[in-house]
Amino acid sequence: MDSVMARSLKVAVIGAGAAGLVAARELQREGHLVVVFEKNSKLGGTWVYDPRVETDPLSLGPRREIVQSSLYSSLRTNLPRQIMGFLDYPFQKRENGGDVRTFPGHQEVLSFLNHFAQQFQLVNLIRFDTEVVRVERVNGRKDQWIVESRSCASESEMEVFQAVVICNGHNSEPRTADILGCGFNWKRG
Repeated sequence: MDSVMARSLKVAVIGAGAAGLVAARELQREGHLVVVFEKNSKLGGTWVYDPRVETDPLSLGPRREIVQSSLYSSLRTNLPRQIMGFLDYPFQKRENGGDVRTFPGHQEVLSFLNHFAQQFQLVNLIRFDTEVVRVERVNGRKDQWIVESRSCASESEMEVFQAVVICNGHNSEPRTADILGCGFNWKRG
């Protein structure tokens, strides 16, 4: 076993979607102390449906409320459930009123992730409504990181971790391309 992995580390996992939940479970299985930061009030990442839409369709307003949702109400997966499960935790059809289709709706995926988190006691590791605003090395060290987070209820807080796993969506804020020579002038009407 690698000497770094032989000891228990304090690990920050940023994001409680599918990748963050699996990372948290595997790190916990290895004996590490895990803290999961989730900026929303629910786990599930991209599978949490929000019916709201941005008031600024081009996402140009600096003071606009950013509404991030990659889902629409009737969305179904484009992969069969057999592929979307985990090796030791398959995405099976539920007999008690769940979506039994091979390509289930987003609600069924979210339900699967919630059951996964409950089964492996991951929910108590998650700090909901807590956004990570900065991650940087401690004085250039390779084995310590400062994670600055901000929750709805408090000012920013800083903690030191020995490792950080980044599992947040990388396309959570819409952007428009600035293409040299195109001359688009997006004016608000």
